[in-house]
Order: sequence, then structure tokens, then C-alpha cells
Amino acid sequence: MDKPSASKVVTAAELKSRLDRLRDGKAIVFTNGCFDLLHPGHVHGLLQARKLGDFLIVGINSDTSARRLKGAGRPILEQDERALMLSALECVDAVVIFEEDTPVPLIEALRPDIHVKGGDYADRDMPERAVVESYGGQVRFIELKPGWSTTGLIERLGKASPREIP
Repeated sequence: MDKPSASKVVTAAELKSRLDRLRDGKAIVFTNGCFDLLHPGHVHGLLQARKLGDFLIVGINSDTSARRLKGAGRPILEQDERALMLSALECVDAVVIFEEDTPVPLIEALRPDIHVKGGDYADRDMPERAVVESYGGQVRFIELKPGWSTTGLIERLGKASPREIP
């Protein structure tokens, strides 16, 4: 697949330059994940994240990073495909792909006002928290949409049988 042509898909350096001009008076929100097989749970979370500020950045794990985190056979969709789908969502203002297993270096570079994670991370030790709080940012947790996860979707697809076409 061709690289995403959407202007929302940017490098970290391009985004940092853009944020330097945008930041005055605007709340910058950042969230991240693999976003493999975009589903209603992802969209629900992104819509909630967008409500917390004026500009929503979505960081996605590169294919290499996603494979390290999720294992062989993942991601299902390549990073450029995932970035293109996310960039098509109206609530998303920018998409950036990162190589590391955590978004810490990206957060250090971009310094978002709010870092958003799903509520399942509320009781976890997150390396992002210390970084965000070190410069006065906030970490916020959003409610997950029950019954939706990429792993669950993959399991459901594995059990599905294709319909015969008449």
C-alpha cells in the first residue's frame, strides 16, 4: 500500500514544529497504541480523548514495535494502513508513528498537555506518567467500551465461517 497521503500523518519533527505554533491557548492531547484492526472501542476512546482538549495526536506503534509487544502475526495491518485509517477520523488531528515500545521519547519531544490512556491502565505503573507530570502535564484515563478489544476481535474472526456466495 502507498504511504498515507493524508496531511494528518506526520513525523515527530514535523509535528513538533506545528505544535510550537499551535500551542498558545490550545490544549494538546496525546494518546497512543497499536490500533491494529480499528474497532468501535478504539473510536469510542478517541472521541473521549478529543473532548479533553483542542488538538488530538495519536501515536501508533510501528510494525516492528507492535510485533515486539503483541507477538508473531501482529500487527494484522501495516503501520501505513493503520495511520491512514486513523487519519480519516474527524476527531484525530495528527497521527505519528513511533519505533519504541513506549511513547516516552515522543512525549518528551511533543510535551502534550494531556496524555490519555484507557481505564485499564489506571492501576498500572506507566513510564509515561513521570515524564508527563515532570513538565506539568496531566495523565487522564478514559472509560473503555465494554466487549471490544483487538485480541477479542481476532478471536471472533478465527471462529467465524465465511458465508457461501450464491
